[in-house]
Formats: sequence, structure tokens, C-alpha cells
Amino acid sequence: MEQTNSFLILFLAPVKEFLEDDDVSEILINGPNQIYIERHGKLEKTDAKFVSEPSLRAAASNIAKSVQRMLNDDNPRLDARLPDGSRVHAVIPPLSRCGTVIAIRKFKKDTLTIDKMLSYGSLSPDAQKLMRAAVLLHKNVIVSGGTSSGKTSVLNALSSFIPANERVLVIEDASELQLQQEHVVNFETRKPDKNGNGEVTIRDLIVSSLRLRPDRLVIGEIRGGEALDLLQALNTGHAGSMSTIHANTPLDCLFRLETCALLSGVEIPLMALRSQVASAIDIVVHTARLSDGSRKTMAISEVLPLKNGEYQTRDLIAWKTEGLTPEGKVKGSFVLKEKPTFAEQAALMGIELPEYP
Repeated sequence: MEQTNSFLILFLAPVKEFLEDDDVSEILINGPNQIYIERHGKLEKTDAKFVSEPSLRAAASNIAKSVQRMLNDDNPRLDARLPDGSRVHAVIPPLSRCGTVIAIRKFKKDTLTIDKMLSYGSLSPDAQKLMRAAVLLHKNVIVSGGTSSGKTSVLNALSSFIPANERVLVIEDASELQLQQEHVVNFETRKPDKNGNGEVTIRDLIVSSLRLRPDRLVIGEIRGGEALDLLQALNTGHAGSMSTIHANTPLDCLFRLETCALLSGVEIPLMALRSQVASAIDIVVHTARLSDGSRKTMAISEVLPLKNGEYQTRDLIAWKTEGLTPEGKVKGSFVLKEKPTFAEQAALMGIELPEYP
């Protein structure tokens, strides 16, 4: 972290204090005169400013060069991972109307564990039991939610339940996951060079991973046509895999997977695709960031077979908001809903589940 911060501070001196503040998770630079930060899940406007647009543009270009990337008129967008795992995305004019825009998502030094999530109130002991059972029973799990809702952190915590004797292949655009198992093989995509050659996509890496004897696949995030390759893998003997996707609800997660799979360019009848989605995905863990900045596991839902060609999900446990405290904190509780269909399987394997009423 210190090495990365040192050269970031060199280029981004006006935001030095935020780079060094462990409570700040993101720095959002909207041109030279408007800088926001995210602290404890809430956005704050700062008084920090850059001297001029050229100085900010030069800082962004230097960051790009430090990670062997180009940021110029021919390549006006930068998506990069810094040596410590922090992510930087930049867009320069004329694409951005307000000047050079930079977003820095800082790498967390401490891994978010299940125990920490419990202490923060992000999930309940019953939710922990459900998540552990789903992973141990090799259910395919998708973590869904909006931007900055904690999807990657939840996926990281979920992966802690994977037995140590299993071979886990991790595929990401930018390495963020910090799996604790011994037998983990990490892969990262590669952007094309200045001539447009040499690109390696998540789809390419999924194909390779299937030939490398995975016990489990962990995909950082599903964004496009790789969804179809993943669905086919999950339906052909690679159970127990997990990934994340942007979605508003557990049901919406399935529609998003469907849409992403359609972006693959492979012609497939809609009903056949829906059958693949419904049979491939067993559990959706839905996350959200609430009005007070806290992040919650809003629901753990089971995916049921199609009914009249439509997706079905049912909540096994869900967060129920009951109001706000005088300090503006969201209060509520986790409520057990439906008993999972894999309850008998869990009992046979000696895996503990919540005590449903």
C-alpha cells in the first residue's frame, strides 16, 4: 500500500490526505475543481482542488504510464489495477465534459470475513449458516447488487467456506479477491495493446480454466457474453462455482444473466437459455447499500425451476427494515422465510441449517 500510495501522492498531491486515510474507500475527481470522497459508505464533497485541468490531465497520464498503459486522444479511457490492488478509472475530454475524471477505489488492507460481517450487522447467524451450507453442498451462487453494495466483499467472504482440499480457479478483470485457500489459481484479463492486439477476455479465460481441472470457478463479475460460457460450464459438472453481477433484486439477477448471455453472439432460443439459467444458478445472495451508508445482505434466495417459461425465486432469509434511529441509522432484522429445498441433503451431510419455524 505504501509503495502505491507514494507514486499516487506524487501525481495526486491535492488528494494526499484522502489517499492516506484508511476510512476513505473511494476518491472521485470530477475535473480540477470538484472532488468527492466516500467515507463509511457516504459521499462527501471536499475542498480539495487541482491547480488546473492540464495538471490533472498530466497526473492521469503519469498514472497510466506507471502501469504501462496509454491515456491520450487515441486512448481516452483508462481502466487499471495498481500494484496494491487499488483500481483506477479515468476518462479525459472531450468524452468528459467537466475535464479529466478519475475514480480511485482503494484496496482494503483487511479482508472482510464472515465474522466481521456478523459484527457489523451485515448478515445474521442464520444467513451465515445458509451461505455455508450452499457452498459446502456445491450450490452455484451469484452475488447480486448495485454499485458499491459490497458484492465483491460478500463473494470473498463466501469463498471462505470452500474446503481447503479443493482447487479453485479465480478469473477477474482486475484482481480484487483475496481467497484464503492454499490451492488457488488466479487469472486476470488483458487489455489490447496500442495496435488493438493481444486482448484476453474473461470468455477466453473461462475456456482455458475448464481445461485446468477446476473444482470450483470463481468469476469476479459477469458483464457480457461470458455469461453463456459460465452457464454452460455450470450445467456440465462444475458445481459449486460463484460470481457477482449488477442487479436490483434476486429475480432481476436472472434476467441480467439472460441478457448478458444474449450478448455472446451465439444464437440460442430464449426458452433454452432460460432453462440453462434456471438450472445453472441455485442461490442468489442479494446485497445493498442502505441510506445510512451501511451494507446489508438483503436476501438469500433460492432459484426454482421455470414455471410457464418464467423465472421463480423464493427468499430463504431477508432483511426487513423497521425504521430509522434518531441518529439516522437504519434499524431492522433478518427474517427467516422459506425452508430451502436442499434441507434434506444438508441433513444427510451433517451440515447445519437455521431452525425454521
